Amino acid sequence: MKHVIFGGDGFVGRHLAKKLLADGEEVVIADIVNDNQAFYRDATIIKCDVTRPDDVARVSLSADDMVYNLSAKMLSPLQVRAKRHDFFYPVNYDGTKNIIEAMDKAGASQLVHFTTDMIYGHTVTFPMTEEHPVSPLGEYGQSKQDTEVLAAEWRTRGMSISLFRPRLIIGPGRLGILEKLFKLIDANLPVPMIGSGRNPYQFISVFDCAEAARLAWKAGVPNEAYNLGSIKPPPVRKLLGDLVKHAGSKSFLIPTPGWAVKRTLDLFDLINMPIMDPEQYLIADENCVLDVSKGERQLGWVPQYRDEDMLIAAYDEYRAQKVRGGASASAHVAPAE
Repeated sequence: MKHVIFGGDGFVGRHLAKKLLADGEEVVIADIVNDNQAFYRDATIIKCDVTRPDDVARVSLSADDMVYNLSAKMLSPLQVRAKRHDFFYPVNYDGTKNIIEAMDKAGASQLVHFTTDMIYGHTVTFPMTEEHPVSPLGEYGQSKQDTEVLAAEWRTRGMSISLFRPRLIIGPGRLGILEKLFKLIDANLPVPMIGSGRNPYQFISVFDCAEAARLAWKAGVPNEAYNLGSIKPPPVRKLLGDLVKHAGSKSFLIPTPGWAVKRTLDLFDLINMPIMDPEQYLIADENCVLDVSKGERQLGWVPQYRDEDMLIAAYDEYRAQKVRGGASASAHVAPAE
């Protein structure tokens, strides 16, 4: 069997490719950039822009191929309101559509596709199971939800599509939104929280994401959706407090009235000077914790990494890169990729 990973040079894709190659599987990396060839030197690498159907067609899928779609545009870099649809949809939705249509032409029927927990929007039930109501708060989440609708349509035509909805993905590779936090801590500056900081905050490790994708293949690609998140996430206050202590910083945490901060951020967003994406700050003080037990029951998947350890490891990577004098891009956070 051949494993074709669209977005395979990306964050999760690299680790999935490495796992499959270690298992002796044939792996094809299809990505618009190929900067990490040494990471999986035994794979076949094809340059592919998923927004171009002709590029996707050049991947030459076969009927028995196992396909993974990890290509995505994420919430970083920040986009102004008017540009968000055109930023997210060509890759997130049109790219997914192009991949599925190419699979259909080739007779390939097995797909693992990553979406995001941001399809849920505001917390309605806690913890959030896969049956939680869906109501995205912005273009990113909506673009991913639309791919889930697309997947449902193709399932009725005989495709097997496993969907994964990760929380904030973290691990070695690139940075993202955490860079602002790490800079505050390095400068011994106050660290403001949206709300009291008593609500939990949940990450998911890139390694756990890659393992979930592998296990979906092993399980026969169930026509199901699965949440991906850590187990027993700590409160924001403890998570950040432990990081400040680990860093030896003089920073201190500042609780804020969540509603006031959100309205202020709304204003900056309205005047096209976004500080955070609304899909991030509107739920920042809510109990957004995913129930991940379905993945354990059906796939045998259990997350191995703790939120506290992941955040500290990300900070240590950031510091090591800073000491080496390179760009601070050694720890990555992404909704999904």
